[in-house]
Amino acid sequence: MAASILIVDDDAVARRLVENMVQKCGYETVVVDSGDAAIALLTASDAPAIDAMVLDLVMPGLDGMGVLARLREAGLNLPVIVQTAHGGIDNVVSAMRAGAQDFVVKPVGIERLQVSLRNALNTSALKGELQRIKHSREGRLTFADIITRSEAMAGVLRTAQKAAASTIPVLIEGESGVGKELFARAIHGSGERKSRPFVAVNCGAIPDNLVESILFGHEKGAFTGATERHTGKFVEASSGTLFLDEVGELPLATQVKLLRALQEGTVEAVGGRKPVKVDVRIISATNRKLLDLVKNGQFREDLFYRLHVLPLTIPPLRMRREDIPHLLRHFLARFGAEENRPITGITGEAMAQLTQLEWPGNIRQLENSVYRAVVMSEGNQLGLADFPLAAAPAMPEARHQHNEPLIVGSAFHPIAPAMISGNEIPIVPLPSTGTLQMLTDTGEVRPLEEMESEIIRFAISHYRGQMSEVARRLKIGRSTLYRKLDEAAADLTTGGVDEAG
Repeated sequence: MAASILIVDDDAVARRLVENMVQKCGYETVVVDSGDAAIALLTASDAPAIDAMVLDLVMPGLDGMGVLARLREAGLNLPVIVQTAHGGIDNVVSAMRAGAQDFVVKPVGIERLQVSLRNALNTSALKGELQRIKHSREGRLTFADIITRSEAMAGVLRTAQKAAASTIPVLIEGESGVGKELFARAIHGSGERKSRPFVAVNCGAIPDNLVESILFGHEKGAFTGATERHTGKFVEASSGTLFLDEVGELPLATQVKLLRALQEGTVEAVGGRKPVKVDVRIISATNRKLLDLVKNGQFREDLFYRLHVLPLTIPPLRMRREDIPHLLRHFLARFGAEENRPITGITGEAMAQLTQLEWPGNIRQLENSVYRAVVMSEGNQLGLADFPLAAAPAMPEARHQHNEPLIVGSAFHPIAPAMISGNEIPIVPLPSTGTLQMLTDTGEVRPLEEMESEIIRFAISHYRGQMSEVARRLKIGRSTLYRKLDEAAADLTTGGVDEAG
């Protein structure tokens, strides 16, 4: 999914011109004709995700300066590019002081607008990353810090937000690297205990003989090496949240004591003489199926039902591919700043491949891949060669491992859009027209599948790889589009040979 740009202008002709230019830059657009409509849209309970705004300064009713003031009052940190037919220095200064990111004079050219949008989104991404890091260190992460535009995540977020309003035990399930701890911190940071401690424990990283001591504490001299008294994680998290990561790795003996602590609200330190009252909110996480561990006798059934009160399952990255461009933009901004590398974007070929990889390590793997690419790249654009995983040869047998379309390797490069930046901004022009050959060299009508594949490849190139727009223009569903791409990739990989023949 491309970044979404809100265009605010009372002039229908100017509004349409800017809309066309923004779309040619590879973005999705939302258009309104007044400042009041813009504020109503942005402050609505079901407000769409907007990444930046192109705002006309001179409008009847609520003008551009009024919109900037309302944005500031509402606490909306949205990058704004203001435009007006009057380019006086006073207007520029006033708009910048009011919070505008950039200033353009009507009629703006596409190159100037393209640069403004790219800079605004890069700056916004970097600010977002810095804010996210700051919130993480201060224990103030919220759901606003979770980067997603996927429909697959919408239900998970709604459930998590409801969970944050109570102290109900939450079990977060999902593959490694999907962001389970981020969700746990967001639940804590959005609830009544946000000012209290958040204590995370990786149960799979603790030696079996130290689990009870670390969780429940120990008295001095309780065992060999216990030279000091230790309170334990439960007491540390008292009045706050205790996050038990990889809870399925706990030994059975510890599970018994954990169940007792959850039932009675007390813990007893190793070597202690009396239980200690604790008030903790429990959030647990696992990358394994706890119910399968219960069936195999590796996890207590009674503890499972204590933890599994409100389950959250975070889908893997391959199930929400539309999040990949947004994650890439944020990672590029962060690592570019950290490594002092002026990376301006990513090629369309690389973007097309990265959005179709399986990513078994999920967001963590994507993050590390971008980090490596930023460090190792010698140019100011990341290309396919900077991502060894994406540049690897295609493996046909892996295409249906998860019953999803997968296009990897170099076998399907014809579908890649033209060069685009990390914000999905085209760098070189795309062909504006195309021709479709109807007959073969022998004068026969070409097979329908061949022509269909050619049309799809042209549409993907024409709409800069924006799959939602491609599907809409071709009047087919996105799942159908991906299935047809998968079939085309299979034909290319097998050389178009019919197995039955």
